[in-house]
Amino acid sequence: MAVIQWYPGHMEKARRQMEERLKAVDMIIELRDARIPLASKNPMLAEMAPQKPRLVILTKTDMADPEETEKWIRSLTHDDILCIPLDLMKDKNVKNKIVRASAELMKEKHARMRRRGINPRATRAMAAGIPNVGKSTLINRISGKKTVKAEDRPGVTRSLTWIHVDPDLDILDTPGVLWPKFEDEKTGSLLAAIGSINDEILDRKMLAMDTISLIRRRYPGVLEERFESGDVNANGMLKAIAEKNRFLKENGVLDTKRSAEYFLHELRKGKLGRFTLESADEEDMPE
Repeated sequence: MAVIQWYPGHMEKARRQMEERLKAVDMIIELRDARIPLASKNPMLAEMAPQKPRLVILTKTDMADPEETEKWIRSLTHDDILCIPLDLMKDKNVKNKIVRASAELMKEKHARMRRRGINPRATRAMAAGIPNVGKSTLINRISGKKTVKAEDRPGVTRSLTWIHVDPDLDILDTPGVLWPKFEDEKTGSLLAAIGSINDEILDRKMLAMDTISLIRRRYPGVLEERFESGDVNANGMLKAIAEKNRFLKENGVLDTKRSAEYFLHELRKGKLGRFTLESADEEDMPE
Protein backbone atom coordinates (compact mmCIF):
# COMPACT_ATOMS: atom_id res chain seq x y z
CA MET A 1 0.00 0.00 0.00
CA ALA A 2 1.37 3.40 -1.01
CA VAL A 3 2.30 5.97 1.65
CA ILE A 4 0.40 9.20 0.89
CA GLN A 5 0.65 12.62 2.53
CA TRP A 6 -0.76 15.93 1.26
CA TYR A 7 -0.88 19.05 3.43
CA PRO A 8 -0.27 22.18 1.33
CA GLY A 9 0.33 25.58 2.91
CA HIS A 10 -3.18 26.90 2.41
CA MET A 11 -4.53 24.09 4.63
CA GLU A 12 -2.35 25.14 7.55
CA LYS A 13 -3.54 28.72 7.10
CA ALA A 14 -7.16 27.55 7.01
CA ARG A 15 -6.65 25.43 10.13
CA ARG A 16 -5.40 28.47 12.07
CA GLN A 17 -8.33 30.57 10.86
CA MET A 18 -10.80 27.85 11.84
CA GLU A 19 -9.29 27.58 15.30
CA GLU A 20 -9.60 31.34 15.78
CA ARG A 21 -13.25 31.37 14.66
CA LEU A 22 -14.34 28.39 16.74
CA LYS A 23 -14.91 30.58 19.77
CA ALA A 24 -17.70 32.34 17.87
CA VAL A 25 -19.63 29.21 16.84
CA ASP A 26 -22.09 27.08 18.80
CA MET A 27 -21.72 23.80 16.89
CA ILE A 28 -19.88 22.10 14.05
CA ILE A 29 -21.35 20.65 10.88
CA GLU A 30 -18.85 18.02 9.80
CA LEU A 31 -19.19 16.51 6.34
CA ARG A 32 -17.83 13.02 5.75
CA ASP A 33 -17.91 10.85 2.66
CA ALA A 34 -20.37 7.98 3.15
CA ARG A 35 -17.99 5.64 1.30
CA ILE A 36 -15.26 6.16 3.94
CA PRO A 37 -16.96 7.53 7.08
CA LEU A 38 -13.98 6.86 9.34
CA ALA A 39 -11.10 7.85 7.05
CA SER A 40 -12.88 11.10 6.12
CA LYS A 41 -13.16 12.16 9.77
CA ASN A 42 -10.77 15.02 10.46
CA PRO A 43 -9.29 14.37 13.96
CA MET A 44 -8.33 18.04 14.25
CA LEU A 45 -12.00 19.01 14.71
CA ALA A 46 -12.32 16.94 17.88
CA GLU A 47 -9.00 18.33 19.12
CA MET A 48 -9.91 21.96 18.39
CA ALA A 49 -13.48 21.84 19.69
CA PRO A 50 -14.09 18.78 21.89
CA GLN A 51 -17.09 20.35 23.67
CA LYS A 52 -18.99 21.60 20.62
CA PRO A 53 -22.08 19.65 19.52
CA ARG A 54 -21.50 18.11 16.11
CA LEU A 55 -23.79 17.36 13.20
CA VAL A 56 -22.10 14.70 11.06
CA ILE A 57 -23.44 14.64 7.50
CA LEU A 58 -22.65 11.63 5.36
CA THR A 59 -22.44 12.90 1.78
CA LYS A 60 -22.33 11.08 -1.57
CA THR A 61 -24.74 8.49 -0.21
CA ASP A 62 -25.84 7.74 -3.79
CA MET A 63 -22.42 6.13 -4.34
CA ALA A 64 -22.27 4.27 -1.01
CA ASP A 65 -23.68 0.91 0.03
CA PRO A 66 -27.08 1.81 1.62
CA GLU A 67 -26.95 -0.98 4.21
CA GLU A 68 -23.49 0.13 5.35
CA THR A 69 -24.65 3.76 5.48
CA GLU A 70 -27.42 2.81 7.92
CA LYS A 71 -24.91 0.99 10.11
CA TRP A 72 -22.61 4.02 10.14
CA ILE A 73 -25.47 6.34 11.09
CA ARG A 74 -26.20 4.19 14.14
CA SER A 75 -22.50 3.96 15.05
CA LEU A 76 -21.84 7.69 14.75
CA THR A 77 -24.95 9.03 16.54
CA HIS A 78 -24.42 9.35 20.30
CA ASP A 79 -24.24 11.94 23.07
CA ASP A 80 -23.84 15.35 21.42
CA ILE A 81 -23.18 13.94 17.93
CA LEU A 82 -26.04 13.50 15.46
CA CYS A 83 -25.41 11.77 12.12
CA ILE A 84 -27.64 12.11 9.05
CA PRO A 85 -27.21 11.02 5.41
CA LEU A 86 -27.71 13.47 2.54
CA ASP A 87 -27.68 13.13 -1.22
CA LEU A 88 -26.67 16.72 -1.91
CA MET A 89 -27.44 16.52 -5.62
CA LYS A 90 -30.93 14.97 -5.52
CA ASP A 91 -32.40 15.58 -2.07
CA LYS A 92 -34.95 18.40 -2.31
CA ASN A 93 -34.97 19.07 1.44
CA VAL A 94 -31.28 19.60 2.16
CA LYS A 95 -31.80 23.00 3.80
CA ASN A 96 -34.74 21.93 5.97
CA LYS A 97 -32.99 18.75 7.12
CA ILE A 98 -29.91 20.67 8.22
CA VAL A 99 -31.93 23.37 9.97
CA ARG A 100 -33.98 20.73 11.82
CA ALA A 101 -30.96 18.63 12.75
CA SER A 102 -29.09 21.71 14.01
CA ALA A 103 -32.09 22.74 16.10
CA GLU A 104 -32.24 19.22 17.57
CA LEU A 105 -28.57 19.39 18.57
CA MET A 106 -29.00 22.81 20.19
CA LYS A 107 -32.36 22.04 21.83
CA GLU A 108 -31.07 21.41 25.36
CA LYS A 109 -28.77 24.46 25.36
CA HIS A 110 -31.56 26.71 24.12
CA ALA A 111 -33.95 25.30 26.72
CA ARG A 112 -31.43 26.13 29.48
CA MET A 113 -31.08 29.67 28.11
CA ARG A 114 -34.86 30.20 28.08
CA ARG A 115 -35.15 28.98 31.67
CA ARG A 116 -32.66 31.72 32.55
CA GLY A 117 -34.78 34.28 30.70
CA ILE A 118 -32.45 34.52 27.69
CA ASN A 119 -33.92 34.41 24.18
CA PRO A 120 -31.49 32.37 22.03
CA ARG A 121 -30.10 34.04 18.91
CA ALA A 122 -29.63 32.19 15.64
CA THR A 123 -27.32 29.20 15.96
CA ARG A 124 -23.86 29.76 14.52
CA ALA A 125 -22.38 26.62 12.97
CA MET A 126 -19.03 25.98 11.33
CA ALA A 127 -19.18 23.74 8.25
CA ALA A 128 -16.01 21.69 7.91
CA GLY A 129 -14.77 18.65 6.07
CA ILE A 130 -12.04 17.13 3.97
CA PRO A 131 -11.42 18.35 0.41
CA ASN A 132 -13.94 17.25 -2.23
CA VAL A 133 -16.48 15.99 0.30
CA GLY A 134 -19.29 18.15 -1.12
CA LYS A 135 -19.20 21.11 1.25
CA SER A 136 -19.41 23.78 -1.45
CA THR A 137 -22.34 21.93 -3.01
CA LEU A 138 -24.06 21.83 0.38
CA ILE A 139 -23.57 25.57 0.93
CA ASN A 140 -24.99 26.33 -2.50
CA ARG A 141 -28.02 24.09 -1.91
CA ILE A 142 -28.95 25.54 1.47
CA SER A 143 -28.34 29.16 0.47
CA GLY A 144 -30.54 28.78 -2.60
CA LYS A 145 -27.96 30.26 -4.94
CA LYS A 146 -24.48 29.62 -6.24
CA THR A 147 -22.63 31.18 -3.32
CA VAL A 148 -19.35 29.32 -3.59
CA LYS A 149 -17.50 27.54 -6.36
CA ALA A 150 -18.05 23.78 -6.39
CA GLU A 151 -15.81 21.46 -8.37
CA ASP A 152 -15.05 17.76 -8.32
CA ARG A 153 -11.47 18.26 -7.19
CA PRO A 154 -9.82 19.17 -3.87
CA GLY A 155 -8.63 22.61 -2.82
CA VAL A 156 -11.20 24.89 -4.49
CA THR A 157 -12.59 26.77 -1.47
CA ARG A 158 -9.80 28.85 0.12
CA SER A 159 -11.58 31.36 2.40
CA LEU A 160 -13.95 31.49 5.39
CA THR A 161 -17.38 32.98 4.66
CA TRP A 162 -20.56 33.43 6.71
CA ILE A 163 -23.78 32.23 5.05
CA HIS A 164 -27.22 33.27 6.40
CA VAL A 165 -29.20 30.06 5.96
CA ASP A 166 -32.33 30.62 8.02
CA PRO A 167 -33.58 32.94 10.79
CA ASP A 168 -32.39 30.24 13.19
CA LEU A 169 -29.11 29.25 11.53
CA ASP A 170 -25.95 30.92 10.20
CA ILE A 171 -23.14 28.79 8.78
CA LEU A 172 -19.44 29.62 8.51
CA ASP A 173 -18.11 27.96 5.36
CA THR A 174 -14.48 26.83 5.58
CA PRO A 175 -11.97 25.34 3.12
CA GLY A 176 -11.53 21.60 2.86
CA VAL A 177 -8.74 20.68 5.27
CA LEU A 178 -6.79 17.48 5.83
CA TRP A 179 -4.43 16.92 8.75
CA PRO A 180 -0.60 16.95 8.71
CA LYS A 181 -0.04 13.22 9.15
CA PHE A 182 -2.35 10.28 8.54
CA GLU A 183 -2.51 7.72 11.34
CA ASP A 184 -1.94 4.84 8.93
CA GLU A 185 -1.34 4.11 5.25
CA LYS A 186 -4.90 2.85 4.79
CA THR A 187 -6.38 6.27 5.62
CA GLY A 188 -4.25 8.05 3.04
CA SER A 189 -5.04 5.43 0.41
CA LEU A 190 -8.79 5.66 1.01
CA LEU A 191 -8.77 9.47 0.85
CA ALA A 192 -6.80 9.31 -2.38
CA ALA A 193 -9.13 6.70 -3.87
CA ILE A 194 -12.20 8.94 -3.59
CA GLY A 195 -10.37 12.02 -4.89
CA SER A 196 -9.69 14.05 -1.73
CA ILE A 197 -5.95 14.28 -2.41
CA ASN A 198 -4.38 15.99 -5.40
CA ASP A 199 -3.85 13.39 -8.11
CA GLU A 200 -0.62 15.01 -9.25
CA ILE A 201 1.29 13.63 -6.25
CA LEU A 202 -0.02 10.07 -6.54
CA ASP A 203 1.18 6.82 -8.02
CA ARG A 204 -2.22 6.19 -9.57
CA LYS A 205 -1.45 2.67 -10.70
CA MET A 206 -0.47 1.57 -7.18
CA LEU A 207 -3.51 3.39 -5.77
CA ALA A 208 -5.83 1.71 -8.25
CA MET A 209 -4.43 -1.73 -7.42
CA ASP A 210 -4.81 -1.12 -3.67
CA THR A 211 -8.42 -0.05 -4.20
CA ILE A 212 -9.21 -2.94 -6.55
CA SER A 213 -7.92 -5.40 -3.94
CA LEU A 214 -10.06 -3.77 -1.25
CA ILE A 215 -13.24 -3.78 -3.34
CA ARG A 216 -12.70 -7.41 -4.34
CA ARG A 217 -12.47 -8.38 -0.66
CA ARG A 218 -15.55 -6.41 0.35
CA TYR A 219 -17.68 -7.02 -2.76
CA PRO A 220 -16.54 -10.30 -4.33
CA GLY A 221 -17.39 -10.76 -7.97
CA VAL A 222 -18.61 -7.23 -8.72
CA LEU A 223 -15.51 -5.96 -10.50
CA GLU A 224 -14.88 -9.34 -12.08
CA GLU A 225 -18.32 -9.24 -13.70
CA ARG A 226 -18.02 -5.60 -14.76
CA PHE A 227 -14.66 -6.03 -16.47
CA GLU A 228 -15.04 -9.70 -17.47
CA SER A 229 -11.73 -10.44 -15.80
CA GLY A 230 -12.15 -13.85 -14.22
CA ASP A 231 -10.33 -14.56 -10.96
CA VAL A 232 -7.21 -12.40 -11.24
CA ASN A 233 -5.03 -10.26 -8.97
CA ALA A 234 -5.19 -6.45 -9.05
CA ASN A 235 -2.68 -6.10 -11.87
CA GLY A 236 -4.61 -8.72 -13.82
CA MET A 237 -7.74 -6.64 -13.31
CA LEU A 238 -5.98 -3.62 -14.82
CA LYS A 239 -5.04 -5.76 -17.81
CA ALA A 240 -8.66 -6.89 -18.15
CA ILE A 241 -9.80 -3.26 -18.06
CA ALA A 242 -7.27 -2.42 -20.78
CA GLU A 243 -8.46 -5.33 -22.94
CA LYS A 244 -12.13 -4.44 -22.53
CA ASN A 245 -11.55 -0.77 -23.39
CA ARG A 246 -8.78 -1.26 -25.96
CA PHE A 247 -6.24 0.72 -23.94
CA LEU A 248 -3.06 0.00 -25.89
CA LYS A 249 0.34 1.61 -26.16
CA GLU A 250 1.86 2.34 -29.56
CA ASN A 251 3.56 -1.08 -29.62
CA GLY A 252 0.28 -2.85 -28.90
CA VAL A 253 1.09 -3.58 -25.24
CA LEU A 254 -1.80 -3.21 -22.78
CA ASP A 255 -1.72 0.25 -21.17
CA THR A 256 -2.36 -0.56 -17.49
CA LYS A 257 -1.48 2.99 -16.41
CA ARG A 258 -4.39 4.29 -18.46
CA SER A 259 -6.53 1.48 -17.01
CA ALA A 260 -5.70 2.71 -13.50
CA GLU A 261 -6.71 6.28 -14.35
CA TYR A 262 -9.92 5.02 -15.95
CA PHE A 263 -10.74 2.84 -12.94
CA LEU A 264 -10.25 5.70 -10.46
CA HIS A 265 -12.33 8.07 -12.59
CA GLU A 266 -15.21 5.58 -12.84
CA LEU A 267 -15.01 4.81 -9.11
CA ARG A 268 -15.13 8.48 -8.12
CA LYS A 269 -18.12 9.10 -10.39
CA GLY A 270 -19.98 6.14 -8.88
CA LYS A 271 -20.13 4.30 -12.20
CA LEU A 272 -18.75 1.00 -10.87
CA GLY A 273 -21.50 0.46 -8.29
CA ARG A 274 -22.31 1.54 -4.75
CA PHE A 275 -19.33 0.73 -2.54
CA THR A 276 -18.55 1.53 1.09
CA LEU A 277 -14.87 0.92 1.64
CA GLU A 278 -15.01 0.83 5.46
CA SER A 279 -17.35 -1.30 7.55
CA ALA A 280 -18.94 -0.05 10.76
CA ASP A 281 -18.95 -3.66 11.96
CA GLU A 282 -15.15 -3.80 11.83
CA GLU A 283 -14.33 -0.52 13.52
CA ASP A 284 -14.36 0.69 17.11
CA MET A 285 -16.31 3.86 16.51
CA PRO A 286 -16.38 6.45 19.31
CA GLU A 287 -16.76 9.48 17.02
